[in-house]
This record gives sequence, C-alpha cells and structure tokens, in this order.
Amino acid sequence: MTDLDVAGVAPSEVSDPINARILAVSEDRIAGFVEEPFAAIAASSGLGEDVVLDRLRAMLAAGVIRRIRQTLMATNLAPGALVAWHVPAEKLDAAFRFMADEDPFSGHVVIRSTDGDTPGSVYKLWTTLKVPQGFSMERHCEFLATAVGALAFRVMPARKLFTLGVGHVRRRGMEPGSRSDEPGRVLDTNIVELSAEEWQVLTALKRELDVDDVAPDLWYKRAAEADVSLDEFVRVARSLSERGVIGRFSTFLEHVKPSATGERVTRYNALFHWRVPEGREIEAGREVGRHHILTHAYWREGGPEFANVNIMAVAHGTEKQLVLEHKAAIDRHLDEAGIPVLYTNVFWGGRSEIKPSEISPVQYAKWAAGVGLITTGSTSRA
Repeated sequence: MTDLDVAGVAPSEVSDPINARILAVSEDRIAGFVEEPFAAIAASSGLGEDVVLDRLRAMLAAGVIRRIRQTLMATNLAPGALVAWHVPAEKLDAAFRFMADEDPFSGHVVIRSTDGDTPGSVYKLWTTLKVPQGFSMERHCEFLATAVGALAFRVMPARKLFTLGVGHVRRRGMEPGSRSDEPGRVLDTNIVELSAEEWQVLTALKRELDVDDVAPDLWYKRAAEADVSLDEFVRVARSLSERGVIGRFSTFLEHVKPSATGERVTRYNALFHWRVPEGREIEAGREVGRHHILTHAYWREGGPEFANVNIMAVAHGTEKQLVLEHKAAIDRHLDEAGIPVLYTNVFWGGRSEIKPSEISPVQYAKWAAGVGLITTGSTSRA
C-alpha cells in the first residue's frame, strides 16, 4: 500500500511530516552494512516499506535528496586531507569548477570566507581530498595548484576524528549547548589493506543509487556488477563492515541549494577553528565532539597560515546568529572543562559542490596517466 497523492506522486518536501520521519532515520541512523537497508529504515521510522520507497524515490527524483549510497570510512581506505587553496580572485570561479568537475578525488569543494581580515582569510577555496594508497598527495596538490593557478595551498590531514554524522532534519530546532553525556569517541585514520576481490565488491557497493535502484533486493544487481554471487557479496560486505571500512547507508539532502519550491534544509555552513594547548588535542576534540549540532570534528593542524589551530568542526544551520550561539556554547563548554582556547575563528561556507571522492587505486592510475602524472605502463607513482 502506497501513499501517493491524487496525481500519483508522493510528496517530496523535507517539511512533509512523513518525509521528516523517514529522513530522521535515513540520514545517519543505518550504520554499517545492512542486507535490506530500506526495510531497516521502515522499521526504525515506524512506516511501511512501500511508503519509504515511494517517498525516497520522490525526494531523489526532485533533487531534495542529492544522493543515496552506502558510505565508506574513506579515511581508512585512502589517505585524505582538508586542503585550503590561495587562489587569485580572478581565477577563483574557474578553480572551483576545475576541482568540482575535473578532479574525481576532490570531494567537498567550498568557497569560504571569514568575518573580517583574519589569519587564513586569503584561502577562499577549500576541498576535501583522497589520494589512494601508493600515490602522492603532495604531487596531486602540486598538479592541481598548477592547473588552477593557486599561489599556495595548505594540506591538513585528519590526525583523529571525534564525531561523524549528518542528521540535518534532527538538528532543526536544536538548542545551543545540546550535547551527549559522554565525550566524543576517538576514531583513528589507520589505512586498511584490501584484496582485489574486496575492492571489486567495494566499488559496486559504494556507487550511488538512481531512482530505479530504490527497491528491495538492492544488492542483487550490485553482486552481478562485482561478478560475484550474492552470498559472496554479502559475506565480503559484512567482513568489510566488521573491519571498520563501511560507514552508513545514507540519504544525503541537498542542504545548500533550494528545492524546486524554494525550501532549504540549511542556509549556513560553518567551519569552526580552535587552537588548544599542544598535548590537549584529543581531550579538546572529545569535548567538542559531545555537541550534537556538529556533523564533523577533527584534530587537524592548520599551521601558521591559520594561527596554528588544531581542532576543527563543521556545523550547519538556517540562521547565522543561531550557528554562532552554538559555537559560543561549545566555547563555554571548553572553558568549563578547563581547556584553554588560545585562538578561535569561523570560516563560513558559500558556494559549494559535494560529491564522493574516488578512492580506487585502479581509477587513480587511469586518471593520473590521462593527465600526465604517470606514464601509461609505468610503475612510478604519482
């Protein structure tokens, strides 16, 4: 039994109460590998699976959901970093488009700004980057810098992660200071080696869904794509999940651009910076990681370009002042925890494109040969 309207179309807006119930689960509550993810979403949201399927198809077709996919713990599969780029103003637009369209290994591509002339304010282009095992991140960045005319770049790998989540629907109306009773969990970024078969399964597993894929027995076709039986596909996927390689089965909302009816999930995307005393990074990160408003929190070294900040976190909100109130609540919490904040700043996100970073060594070798970073047939690494 479905719940299509009289025109035969399911409502697609986030504000629809049934859609909100589904998204409160599907954004970030289906952890690890699940054989029937849509049935799991239905069970957790208290709705029928047919309703969940109809609504997810409608939201994906309307662009309200920008993608549905099995996420990976990519930091455990390919060395990654946040990269800030100093690009001349007249080249910024072209640089943004190049990173978004021409580099499969750059994920989030964001134009950021600060309130005033602060350390690092000339670094307006920010990207996340994954360079697969066996290749050089520095050389990749040097290639990109030449391609876009960047004057400088700062590579900031995550040394530790403290919180990961999306949950934009659940964060609506959240009070500043809302936090867990326990400190944030510390996640390592150790690289996991995979076999050829595991990469084969993983490549099929992670490909994002189109509207027709939103159906029961999702992994049957993916197993065929990986050229293995369904039983073998499930066995390998479970093994990868147990080894910490699999993240969540997630629906990603289009939280930057408005929907066809003008509805926005969020308006402001803030990257918070703090510098805490050396040696207290993990303690500070765990305290920051308590706060429910955050989608990500990391220990990253900003270096002198960014006043030596070492804790970074991302928050989203519909009102700028409310985002700042959340930031102030975190600042107060750090003070109450006895952790000095030696410097802090906020970088605001503007124009952005968000896509999964490619992490396959095979795909990287093909791309690097195509752009001249390595010679076809050569064993040298980019």
